[in-house]
Amino acid sequence: MARPLVAHINLSALRHNYRLARQLHGGRALAVVKANAYGHGAVPCAQALSDEADGFAVACIEEALQLRQAGITAPILLLEGIFSPDELPLVSVHDLWLVVHHELQYQWLAAYHTDYRFTVWLKMNSGMNRVGFFPADYAEKYHQLTALPQVKKVVLMTHFARADEPDSSASAEQLARFQAICAQLPAERSACNSAAVLGVPAAHGDWARPGIMLYGSNPFEQTLENTAALQPVMSLRSEVIAVRDLPAGEPIGYGARFVTDAPTRVGVVACGYADGYPRVVSTGTPVWVAGQRSRIIGRVSMDMLTIDLTPVPQAQVGSAVELWGEHININEIAAAAGTISYELLCNVKRARFVWQA
Repeated sequence: MARPLVAHINLSALRHNYRLARQLHGGRALAVVKANAYGHGAVPCAQALSDEADGFAVACIEEALQLRQAGITAPILLLEGIFSPDELPLVSVHDLWLVVHHELQYQWLAAYHTDYRFTVWLKMNSGMNRVGFFPADYAEKYHQLTALPQVKKVVLMTHFARADEPDSSASAEQLARFQAICAQLPAERSACNSAAVLGVPAAHGDWARPGIMLYGSNPFEQTLENTAALQPVMSLRSEVIAVRDLPAGEPIGYGARFVTDAPTRVGVVACGYADGYPRVVSTGTPVWVAGQRSRIIGRVSMDMLTIDLTPVPQAQVGSAVELWGEHININEIAAAAGTISYELLCNVKRARFVWQA
């Protein structure tokens, strides 16, 4: 019998969320499957979307080659572009699209002589101040790229820093900078990540790049009209592996952070911070056990955590526990940990993954 920690991946929900992203945005959408599809398994997720996705986006060429080796033939965009000119032959052999976001990448491409013609996504730094060409230099770089015989097509792109903050004016300011320059350039445009697809309709363009919403996680702190339709893709589940009945005044776990204030029925669950569940969550963080909601009590340890079974009399050894998924919103766990759902999903390990069509 294997350890009962399992990450159930609902590929039907993944397809639903992709269709929702495409419908809300209009135009075409690259499914972002970088970082092992945000911890969900890049190959099975891409295969599940292969019949309908307009293409995929990854961080780097290693991730792209993994998809090509698995039989994915759709366009794949390298969001960070190339890290050295040695990668350009692989880009051409495997027919990948690449982002150009700094001068060296442009120079490497310009110096590479080939009959292959590249599709380039030219990134503007419209206010994120991470990577990309400044607006003042953007049009010139576009014209330089389109003049290269080895470039077939240029797509214009930018990335929002605060699209997940609906009350901020930052996205509107970034969009205005992007649109002012792009109005002079005859090319397709892409500005929308998940939060912009859901909350910045003015930014919708030719291409969307949905990421976290594909996996059913709301990128906003609050629920918006569109986010209610998202379906969670990962359910992290385990089981109760021991039960203890303790009187009042008994400490539980490392550091005695929780002490029972009444007779308490305690369940031990096979999941801990070595599995990616955040150690920093406090007593009261929700779990779903034996068909109803309960709470974590005490400190999360490396391989186990403890939960309150006092209000769940039907629970026993072997009872099912959901750490997040269909019944426990992952954003609740992220808030309790002071982080975001992206990090939790990417950190899952040691669990057995089960992909369901």
